[in-house]
Amino acid sequence: MTAELSERPPMPAPTIATPRKLLQLIALTGIALSLFQLYAAGVQPLGLFFQRPIHLGFILVLCFLIYPVFGQDRARGKLGWAIDGPLIACSILVGAWVPMNIDAIANAIFPRQIDVMVGIVTALIVLEGARRAVGLGMTIIGATFIAYAFAGGRGELPFLADWMPGILNHRGYTLDRLASQLTLGAEGIFGLPLGVAATFIFVFVLFGAFLEVTGAGKFFIDLAYAATGKQRGGPAKAAVIASAGMGSISGSAIANVVTTGAFTIPLMKKLGYRPAQAGGIEAAASTGGQIMPPLMGAGAFLMSEFTQIPYVDIVLVSIFPAFLYIGAVYLLVHIAAVKQGMQGLPASELPKVRDVMADGWHFLLPLVALVFLLVAGYSPMRVGFYAIVSVVAAASARALWDFNAQGPTAAKFAALCKRGLSLTAQAMELGARNAVAVSMACAVAGIIVGVVGLTGLGLKFSSMMIAFSGGNLVLALILVLLASLILGMGLPVTAAYIVLIILVGPALTSEFGVPILIAHLVVFWYSQDSNVTPPVALAAFAGAAIAGSKPLETSFQSWKFAKGLYLIPLFMVFNESIILGGPIPLVLWNGFLAIIALTAFAACLEGYLFAPIVLWQRLLIVPGVIAVFWPNVMYEALGVAILLTVLSLNWARGRREQLN
Repeated sequence: MTAELSERPPMPAPTIATPRKLLQLIALTGIALSLFQLYAAGVQPLGLFFQRPIHLGFILVLCFLIYPVFGQDRARGKLGWAIDGPLIACSILVGAWVPMNIDAIANAIFPRQIDVMVGIVTALIVLEGARRAVGLGMTIIGATFIAYAFAGGRGELPFLADWMPGILNHRGYTLDRLASQLTLGAEGIFGLPLGVAATFIFVFVLFGAFLEVTGAGKFFIDLAYAATGKQRGGPAKAAVIASAGMGSISGSAIANVVTTGAFTIPLMKKLGYRPAQAGGIEAAASTGGQIMPPLMGAGAFLMSEFTQIPYVDIVLVSIFPAFLYIGAVYLLVHIAAVKQGMQGLPASELPKVRDVMADGWHFLLPLVALVFLLVAGYSPMRVGFYAIVSVVAAASARALWDFNAQGPTAAKFAALCKRGLSLTAQAMELGARNAVAVSMACAVAGIIVGVVGLTGLGLKFSSMMIAFSGGNLVLALILVLLASLILGMGLPVTAAYIVLIILVGPALTSEFGVPILIAHLVVFWYSQDSNVTPPVALAAFAGAAIAGSKPLETSFQSWKFAKGLYLIPLFMVFNESIILGGPIPLVLWNGFLAIIALTAFAACLEGYLFAPIVLWQRLLIVPGVIAVFWPNVMYEALGVAILLTVLSLNWARGRREQLN
């Protein structure tokens, strides 16, 4: 799994070769971090003031080793090491300080000056680490929140208060007070976001890395092609299924585009899809993986911690909306293929399902074990540990089976053991590398959470949101969507979700009456917006790089194919039963409404379903979809009648054209 691999566009390969000794140091540090995390997950759970600081220390060391101060296209040189060397030493200090001084910190009535100094160092190197691993936008936002904490009559920067509207004014805080808030408690850098990254997220990132190095990615792609390759637009449909499946495990749309897109995009182009279309389809499908259970990226774990709703419950209620989204993308792909007269690939160019399953069926066992353990009520961290064990066991069993079938010898066994150890080390290093960006994002998110808690910004922002929307829920949701798009230009998906839910969550739940789980799901879905929406569509840009298309054109295509990302959250808000449950007839009715509405919307968007849809029918679909979303049974019934009439007429026209 490439796990929120970076939640940023894939970086170009460095033009300067990394010294071998440095590569070895990175590998050793990554393996040490993975072993520490496995110990905490499966052997001996650690307290938060042990696990989180040590995790952050390892992550910071890796960050400064992997990302040089002047970028990867320049040699680090003596000046670079003169900067990075002390930063690495400070990273070790950050990881060790709180665990080694926990008693003194806990028993101090007032923070010790030495603890405050270490806290200042911690905040500064976290911001610098985020700049390198996540991007400058994350650092700027973190620094802005720190400046906001200082703004006020009693703060370090009182003059800044003159630049803020009255509602945003506060007393202001000193450097000592803010440093204590951010680093000496559980509401700052070592707070909930980093806690989730240091426990649940990392272990599943590592799980994905083990799947990746053992060949699971190729298995899922081949299986998707074997199942759909013969159909019209088969490679595009396979891309939708494979990308959604892999994305649900990996948790990163961008990383998934880079991995699965390397196979799917060239085949789509070969079949007849325009390069921009192929890249856009892959981006939209990979984004679906972010909202697809069982893992849903890092969001599901964070959501569980924020809402105190069991992780398995969040997974279960997310299944139907996720399938709605994937179904909508699949339908749009099908319509595009039919409109362009495409055919599927010949059987001779496709793998057979039987052969694919024979070669890779063992990759399904870890996923089955994962789902079973989640449903059985095990903690996500322990589930992740056992999932890793099951991957290793399944891969080892398959390797031993092949070894025995080929005629065992001592030399072959020694080579098999060597390869197994090499793959294990590779997976541990890959998992640690992949966790750097998300952990750095969560650390900076902790700064934001700490400042919001200290200044009361969350309630102030909620008041502003209510004022701007005029108390209208639809307008409020549009504001959330716009905010997610703006934040997504500079923040990774996970960080955007954390920031948004902290700021708008209280307003959605307390002022607009949206149930807490639905509020979090809406914000989580809208946080994926930056992957597919111009002008900054990160997953689409990654797809454009592979497809050889223009980034902006590709982003518009991804935006079109990902329309379910905007409609389905609205449906959750106004039809709560599909998430919260209710009488079975009501749940079935709302499920039917969602399917009909999305089908009609896709047909309207493309102007085609069974046959071309005339203009007046497309115009009629719009109020029909709006009526379906309206929380009134009479309007819903009227909307369904309109949509079914239009779709029936189109089906009849398609039948006539076939007969003629």
